[in-house]
Amino acid sequence: MQIEFFLEERSAEVALKIILPKILSDDVDFTFHVSQGKHDLLKNLPILLTGFSGPISDNRRIMVLIDEDRDDCFQLKEQLEGIARAAGLVTKSSASQEGDFQVVNRLAIEELEAWFFGDIIALRNAYPGVSRNVQYQDPDAIENGTSEALWRVLRRYYPKRLPKTKVARNIAQHMEPCRNRSRSFQVFVEGLKACVGESGLKSQ
Repeated sequence: MQIEFFLEERSAEVALKIILPKILSDDVDFTFHVSQGKHDLLKNLPILLTGFSGPISDNRRIMVLIDEDRDDCFQLKEQLEGIARAAGLVTKSSASQEGDFQVVNRLAIEELEAWFFGDIIALRNAYPGVSRNVQYQDPDAIENGTSEALWRVLRRYYPKRLPKTKVARNIAQHMEPCRNRSRSFQVFVEGLKACVGESGLKSQ
């Protein structure tokens, strides 16, 4: 099985390279196509997906991951669905319940950093100085930006700016997918399960 990931930024690639082997079995391969931000991904995705149109293959799937960024999540998801349909691809959402599909579209709500808050143990293992008072029952509901919230938590380590790629690598190394509280992360994993038909997942 081959999964092609289309991402908006390098930090997502860095995190997924570490997280995916914790979820997928060794016979699942994955490659990454990284854009220069959300606008760039949405602009170029129609062209990028065109090369994958054609008969549905049993051993190739596409996953598109994009930050919600306080956009309307339903409109953004429908935009992704429309781009895939225009490219001649069948999405998981548009396929029948047992039907074959080529594309799974997923949103990180509201940003990838919510996934890091979803595993607070990983965050503290990566950065032991993080206060024990930092707790988020629903990390997807953090207001005013999850990347900004993460920088506030880590400012003692990074006083000038948040190095997103470095932070993603540090935290992802400690993440355990089964304990993540982020609903958007759980939905992402459900999409992976659909791509590999469950059999390509490591047992928890």
